[in-house]
Amino acid sequence: MLPQNTLSHAHKMKVRWFVTLSTLPLLGVVTAFGIMPQNDVLTNAQTIIVQDIALPAEAQPASSTTTFWRNERVQRGDTVVDLLRRLNVEDAAASNYLRQDRSVASFRQLGVNKEVQAETAIDGSLLALRYLDNSGNQIIVSRNGDGFKTDIKPAQAEQRTFVRTGVIQTSLFAASDEAGLPDAAANQLSEIFGGDIDFHRDLRKGDKFSVIYEMTYINGEAARTGRILAAEFVNNTRVYRAVYFKTSEHSGDYFSPEGKSMQKAFLRSPIEFSRVSSGFSRSRFHPVLNKWRAHKGVDYAAPIGTNVRATADGVVTFVGKQGGYGNVVMLSHQGRYQTVYGHLSRFASGLRNGQRVSQGQAIGHVGKTGLASGPHLHYEFKINGVQLDPLKVALPDGKPINETQKQAFLNASEEMHIRLSLLHNTRLAKLD
Repeated sequence: MLPQNTLSHAHKMKVRWFVTLSTLPLLGVVTAFGIMPQNDVLTNAQTIIVQDIALPAEAQPASSTTTFWRNERVQRGDTVVDLLRRLNVEDAAASNYLRQDRSVASFRQLGVNKEVQAETAIDGSLLALRYLDNSGNQIIVSRNGDGFKTDIKPAQAEQRTFVRTGVIQTSLFAASDEAGLPDAAANQLSEIFGGDIDFHRDLRKGDKFSVIYEMTYINGEAARTGRILAAEFVNNTRVYRAVYFKTSEHSGDYFSPEGKSMQKAFLRSPIEFSRVSSGFSRSRFHPVLNKWRAHKGVDYAAPIGTNVRATADGVVTFVGKQGGYGNVVMLSHQGRYQTVYGHLSRFASGLRNGQRVSQGQAIGHVGKTGLASGPHLHYEFKINGVQLDPLKVALPDGKPINETQKQAFLNASEEMHIRLSLLHNTRLAKLD
């Protein structure tokens, strides 16, 4: 029985292996069928759309007619070649023209910070160049065939009127800067009221000023400070006013509301905005001689080279070197007045004995020649040869407006006085 059972078992094993092997191809077919794409199903569910899509256009090279504008400002030490290089101009013919042609001599004389505009082709050749010369004229250089031509357009000038008010805290210059008043106008302000106010000694904290002045614009750009038309200065509660009035076709002056000339026969100071380093004294210890002696003048400390101006119209009676004065200028005025300007570093060009000078005219420059311990101006004021304190002496008035022009002056100045009153009241309201 054991052998029969053995055979039966072996037979069963063979049958099982046969069935297993025979089913493998069928499984393979089923698997293959399972991964086939179902094309009919996809076709019925989706719609195929065919559309043209434009590709990005290829970048085109710059046209030969493309031009470029560039602005540059003249820098200190610039040559024509330096400026053209910064303007991206690579043009030998243009460089030669700008360096040599007489019509563009102004280009070679441009001041620092002047603006220049250049139009160039893609290869760097110059097509046009524009700038304002030192007189404000517009200069246009343009290509003309194989060369260049220059056109000049006259400057377009206009006057604009401005108003500024300020309050003194430390000095006139500091207050004018704070108020936006140009230095040139501040200088005019000190000259207008200089006969009544000593700007070295009389200023007080809280003093106030109002100014109506002109500015000259050339081609739309501020070019220079013009004339003060009217001004008010409140010094230590005292109010001073001045209005400009043309007394003739070519000249004018500043007058008070009553027609009194603001211009004194003498300026209080021969130097603008310096400080008094030593006053008038009958007994002062001399810093060089080391002994007590009279100091019959006023010393104004200022840097070497500062302009020294004549305090009144006069005639030069001496110019040269004299003892402790060093380099000195002496002037005579109206016969009985004399002024002395000592320790100068040099004299104004061409100054000579017998020459007439005008009030405010530069006659020399601050120095430290003669018996001087440092740079300053020694100034003396004499009446009939006697030295008096320039800071205290009563100065003679200038000529008032004549009677024939008095009514015309009052009519012309009325508007300015109204505007100054409005500024005065507005300023006080703000301070309150």
